[in-house]
Amino acid sequence: MNGVIILDKPAGFTSFDAVAVMRGLAKEKKIGHTGTLDPMATGVLPLLIGRAAKAADLLPDTDKEYTAGFRLGERFDTGDVTGRVIETSTVRAAREAIEQAIPKFRGDIMQVPPMYSAVSVKGQRLYKLARQGIEIEREARQIYIQTLELTGFDEGSQTGTLRVSCSKGTYIRTLIEDIAKAAGTLGTMTCLRRVRACGFTEEEAVSLDCLRAMAAEDGLGAALHPVETLFRDYPAVRVSPAQAVRFCNGGGLDIGRLRMPKTALRDGMRFCVFGPDESFLGLARVKTEENLLGFLKLFAENK
Repeated sequence: MNGVIILDKPAGFTSFDAVAVMRGLAKEKKIGHTGTLDPMATGVLPLLIGRAAKAADLLPDTDKEYTAGFRLGERFDTGDVTGRVIETSTVRAAREAIEQAIPKFRGDIMQVPPMYSAVSVKGQRLYKLARQGIEIEREARQIYIQTLELTGFDEGSQTGTLRVSCSKGTYIRTLIEDIAKAAGTLGTMTCLRRVRACGFTEEEAVSLDCLRAMAAEDGLGAALHPVETLFRDYPAVRVSPAQAVRFCNGGGLDIGRLRMPKTALRDGMRFCVFGPDESFLGLARVKTEENLLGFLKLFAENK
C-alpha cells in the first residue's frame, strides 16, 4: 500500500500512537506523518504510507490552519489545560481588548518556543528539561501568521475561540499566552483542532474508527490519496519512455528535450515527473547551469 491517508486524529493519541495503529491496519511498516499534533489536539494528520514515507523531508512549506479554544485568567506550565496552574489574574478582559491586541500578531512576528516543546537547545529537548522543573533561555524565532481571527468570546466565562492560519513552527499555545498578555491578562489554550495541513482539509479527514472498519473489510484503499497529491503545488512534466527509464535510474533530464510548462525556470525549482502512462515517477529539480532537471527522489516502484 502506497499513498496518503488523512487521519482525523482523536484526542488522547500522540502522532506516534496514530502511526502505530495505522501500521497494524495497513499491514505496512513504512509509515510516517507530516507534522506532530499534541495528544490533546484533534484534526488533520496526513499519514505517509509505503513509498510515500519518503516524502517526509521533501514536503512543500504550506500554512497550517487551526481552531483553538482559550480561557483567560490563568497561565499553565504547559501552555494548555493539561498542565498545572502557575499563575492567576483577577483582570477580566473585554472583547474589545482582545480585538485590539490581535492585529499585533498578524504577519511576520517573533515567537519564543515554549518549554514544553520538542525544540532542541544544546542537544536537549526542551520538554525533557521542563519535566525536571528546569527552564532555560530560548531564542525567539520568526514565524508567519497569515490569518488570525477571534471567532467567539464570552466575557462572563472569559472563554473564546480563535482561527489561525500560520507557518510551520508556530505554537498556538504561546500565541494565546501572548495575546492574553497584550490584552492585560493571562491566558491558556483549552483545545486545539487542526483543520488544514499539506493542502488537505478536515472534510477529507477520516476518523480512526472509520479506518478500522474499512480495514476489517479490506477496504482501506478507498481512503488512500495518491502520493503526488502532496506535491500538487509543483509544476508537472511528462516524459517519454526512454526519459522515464533514465529518470528512474537516477539520471538527469535535458530540459531542451522536455515539453516543459510555460513558466519561468529558476535554479532549484522542483517539478513532479510523470511517465508516458501518466504514472507519478518522482521529483526533480532545475539545474540552470547544466540545463537539466536533476533527479531528486523516486516514488515509483523501481523494477
